[in-house]
Amino acid sequence: MLIHALVAMNDASASNRVIRLLGQRGLVLRQAPEASGLLETLSGADFDLLVVDRGLLQQDPNPLIHSVRSLPERPEVIVLTDHENVDDRGLLLASGCLAVLSLRLGDPALRKALTTLVERRREEASNRLRADRPEEKYSLNDFVSESPVMQMFLDLARRVVRADTSLLILGETGVGKERLARGIHEEGPRSRGPFMAINCGALPESLLESELFGHEEGAFTGATRSRKGYFELAHRGTIFLDEVAEMPLHLQVKLLRVLDEHRFQRVGAENTISVNVRVMAATNRNLEAEVAANRFRADLYYRLAVVSLEVPPLRERREDISGLVESYFDHFRTQTGRMVKAFDERAMQAMVSYDWPGNVRELANTVERAVLLATGEGLTLVDLPARVSGVVSGPPSSSPEGRPWDPLPQGLLDRSLAEARRTVVAEFESRYLAALLQSNGGRIGDTAKQAGINQRSLYDLMKKRGLTKEAFKARS
Repeated sequence: MLIHALVAMNDASASNRVIRLLGQRGLVLRQAPEASGLLETLSGADFDLLVVDRGLLQQDPNPLIHSVRSLPERPEVIVLTDHENVDDRGLLLASGCLAVLSLRLGDPALRKALTTLVERRREEASNRLRADRPEEKYSLNDFVSESPVMQMFLDLARRVVRADTSLLILGETGVGKERLARGIHEEGPRSRGPFMAINCGALPESLLESELFGHEEGAFTGATRSRKGYFELAHRGTIFLDEVAEMPLHLQVKLLRVLDEHRFQRVGAENTISVNVRVMAATNRNLEAEVAANRFRADLYYRLAVVSLEVPPLRERREDISGLVESYFDHFRTQTGRMVKAFDERAMQAMVSYDWPGNVRELANTVERAVLLATGEGLTLVDLPARVSGVVSGPPSSSPEGRPWDPLPQGLLDRSLAEARRTVVAEFESRYLAALLQSNGGRIGDTAKQAGINQRSLYDLMKKRGLTKEAFKARS
């Protein structure tokens, strides 16, 4: 993560000395314009550190330091002083300062102390970021496969783990492109750094730029404070740009500059920021066709595709389907506490024979549904969706008043109302969205408008239910 520090010293020579000693990659420095507006400067920005002269603090430093530490970024305070006073040092530390350093130290000693404190702050910020984004551990071993096609693919993927070049991951929706990127990151030299993933197709154009590159206070309506973007948060780590083909052309230019120069500007900023990030991008589109249609920049495509990995779809590696089914079955059976045994032979054969347009994500959702709705000890064809099993439900029954009722999915009566409601809602969402996507030929904008939701929410629901727009474009 990039660290931003505000330096506030009594005189210009001391300020220049501190900035010279602090100068390092991964640290963005700014001088306070004036001591009187110190808190105001901090309140509108996103500083991680305040390096301040003791002479600029009041005799009782507690109110100011408490106010600084109460800001959203909880910036640490390092106090520099000309005078060695044990009582004053104790007062400053008790007020919440990270450290008190003497300006009488020589340059090597002061530089070492400041660098150590900056790295401590960076580690603390990175740990807080990880805590806000709890993640399971990922590895290329997650893709253990019996398929020769997949084994060749994994061999190629392992060869780029130690590289630091940009990486383009291709493949249909649901094949596990992000999981692959996380596995490469976790096994590579940047594993101690952050992994930041962003879906370029799920955010409006105006918001995407700010999310990627950050913004300054007042850059646009509602920007009341400066804010770090994903590139700053990913410093010393990896940024994963999912659905990169959805990125508008003017942001493609900005992304190209980061890849070429490792520098960018926040929205509303004049100064550039240097960053050390490995870029991985993914798309389910044919980027060469997008380049030919002038929807994607050729120079960006060639810069991203230093190495390209195309994940094979599930239908091309059917040898792996039964193992994946059993793995997800064990997972969901444990997670839900359902006492059901394995798939019977006919059900497993149906799973292996199905083409899985939604790939591994669709398979996982199907297994979860089967585990939830199963009524017998083993999972059979009737526990699978009709699209997988090929089994069509019988005619609807009728209510006592003669009104037709569709039969309830098997197993609902054995569950609580809350559990049954969640199951029915999930099934309804899948069928409703599938019908809308079918009628709109897979067009996301039209489908979202008809459903009365925004495109980002639609993408999230589709991902959750294992649906892809490409599958419905093909059907249309």
